[in-house]
Amino acid sequence: MIDDPQQTLPLQQAAQAAQTAQTQTAQVPQPSHNQLFLYSTTVSDVGTVRANNQDSSFAGEHLVAICDGMGGHAGGDTASTIAIRSLAHIERDDHEKDVSTIATMMETSVMAAHDAIVGKARHERKLSGMGTTVTAVALVDDYWVLAHIGDSRAYLLRDGALCQVSQDHSYVQHLINTGRITEQEAKNHPQRNVVMRVLGDFDIDPHPDIAVLKAHPADRWLLCSDGLCGVLENSTIAETMMSMSNLTDCAQHLVSMALRAGSTDNVTAVIADATLALDVHAFDLPHQTPLVGGAASSSLEPIADIVNESVAAAPALRDEGSPAQRAAALMQSANPRKDDEEDKPKLAHPSAAREEESTLSTPDTGEIPIVQKADGALSSDPNDPQVAKAIEVKQEKDRKTAHKHKRNVRIIVLIAVLALLLVGGGAGYATYRWSQTRYYVGDADGKVAIFQGVPTNIFGIKLSHEVERTSLNTSDLPQTWRDELGEGITRDNIEEARAHVKYLQNENRKLQKSKDSDTTGSTKDSSSSSKSTTGTKSTSDSKSTTKDSKDTKTSSSNDSGKSEDQS
Repeated sequence: MIDDPQQTLPLQQAAQAAQTAQTQTAQVPQPSHNQLFLYSTTVSDVGTVRANNQDSSFAGEHLVAICDGMGGHAGGDTASTIAIRSLAHIERDDHEKDVSTIATMMETSVMAAHDAIVGKARHERKLSGMGTTVTAVALVDDYWVLAHIGDSRAYLLRDGALCQVSQDHSYVQHLINTGRITEQEAKNHPQRNVVMRVLGDFDIDPHPDIAVLKAHPADRWLLCSDGLCGVLENSTIAETMMSMSNLTDCAQHLVSMALRAGSTDNVTAVIADATLALDVHAFDLPHQTPLVGGAASSSLEPIADIVNESVAAAPALRDEGSPAQRAAALMQSANPRKDDEEDKPKLAHPSAAREEESTLSTPDTGEIPIVQKADGALSSDPNDPQVAKAIEVKQEKDRKTAHKHKRNVRIIVLIAVLALLLVGGGAGYATYRWSQTRYYVGDADGKVAIFQGVPTNIFGIKLSHEVERTSLNTSDLPQTWRDELGEGITRDNIEEARAHVKYLQNENRKLQKSKDSDTTGSTKDSSSSSKSTTGTKSTSDSKSTTKDSKDTKTSSSNDSGKSEDQS
């Protein structure tokens, strides 16, 4: 038996000590009114920096737990939720209340959570690298059983003294244990958030520390994530836990103080009190609905099925604010809002309770319903009058449901078609209205014309019409201009369109003058060339005639000489 919370034992030694204590207790009968009961609460807040809450917590009558997830946006919350679900079965009342058994169950549950996290990470690549811390405490036979791995913490307040029962599995704690740094230096160490042992997709030892210690009346536990203990001094935590007797107020205040102190992480606190019952056989012992906080509270039904009782989402963090804000909150509470239903905590019932809401259920025998008769017996015999009546009622209900479904489908389709038509018609009308603010210059039956609209059509509907036609023939224009007119030369308004037409007319006149000038010059050059050729030819002919005359004369002279010689 261990009375000092600083003296904890490994699993085997703790189990032996507990068994010895139980044997001694059996030899010396103890009054039944010495049995302890656990009452707890939890508060979890996403904080001021993180986008999502990766912490998960559980606060029940037999088990309290805190899990701080890690591993990216989608991983940490999944890992911490898996761990809470793996531990939740310890809350059930049907377990054998034996310290050794519960201690073994807690260790096995933590290892099962590790295997589940690793398996899910291997099947879903986006969850690769996820992990979580686990710090859990169970009350059994007036003993505390602690399971711990990671850097979340378990504090025990006893007789006015606060003791950290768990030991951080972190790098800075390793440095402290080896004497390299002091606890004060660890608070500001750059690697203070590096953990050396956690559950998850890592190649590290996933076995948790298991410890057992004797429970005392008025023991108060605080389980918290490092978002709280990383920014609050132990003295501040101790003062708050001693001064605030109400569980919920204490948890709320601790989380609020951590956020005001500048915590950049998710902040979660679980407060649990050991209370001595005056009469354990009384029927009016207060019962607490287990609370689930953080990421695990997003889906309560699986946990309700595991613990086989209703569970509720933990209350949200209250904004303590200034005195004026608190006064305003009191005034608002005096005048309830219409949406107060949204502020009520979520509650989930186990599957068995949900099924009991109806006397009819869907059986394995097809369409034949199972009926619970007046004597409590169940029957699915179609010849039984009550079963036959139930079949008739079920068929009528199914027929109405199918008819209602078809009608709803038709209405939805009709609404969708009308919406599309309205959207399409509105868009078409808006497009047409816009097009009529535009103008372009184009070709209208071989003439240059001005059009209002845009040179296109939608579903065969032209978005333009002719407003002015000029006498300028498109055939008189260069081919490149005709191509542009065929596509439409857009302008913002009719004045700009007219200006462009005027430009085309001026340029066309210049082009025509240039063509006429080139034609006149070509004619003059041809006439001059003709005259020059004629003159040259006359001169040449004259020279040729003169030469021929000279040749004739020379020939006559030569002939005359020859005649004289012959004489």
